[in-house]
Amino acid sequence: MRHGADPDNRFGGWSGYGLTETGRLELHRVKHKLSDKGITSIYSSDLKRAKETAEIVADSLSLDIIYLPQFREVNNGLLAGMEKSEAFEKYPGKYWRKLAWTETWPGGESPEQFFFRIKGAWYNFKKQVGKRNALLVTHGGVINVILCLENGIAYTNKQTHFQIKDAGIVELDV
Repeated sequence: MRHGADPDNRFGGWSGYGLTETGRLELHRVKHKLSDKGITSIYSSDLKRAKETAEIVADSLSLDIIYLPQFREVNNGLLAGMEKSEAFEKYPGKYWRKLAWTETWPGGESPEQFFFRIKGAWYNFKKQVGKRNALLVTHGGVINVILCLENGIAYTNKQTHFQIKDAGIVELDV
């Protein structure tokens, strides 16, 4: 599951910003869709917007949450949480899709580092969880990598293969 809406005028990544009021409302509208899925455990990125999402869902399912920092969104370093207008002025041309595979965000990670972090975390998670019906609350970029891996699609930062809306639920049979 992708976290609910966060401030759209700021860069996300490793931002410390939480959900907006819209994000909380959309979660209260979709959390009922999870009640009949037989979820036995909840895991979440430890970034605030994912934690808040997981807490709302966990409360409705009466489950605890295990936090996994390896499922954080891309580390966008100095741009994390920065207003987009300020970032465009301070770091012109620094856009995710324009970064070379090995080029890092200022103070952050590269598309290559992000991909291999998520790939390793995902394969370890699958081994750990096994066939249990678990919910992973994370971020759009992370889910995009996971879906590329599961569908045999070569991941690139130049294209988003899977658009996951805020509070979107993706079911995988792995």
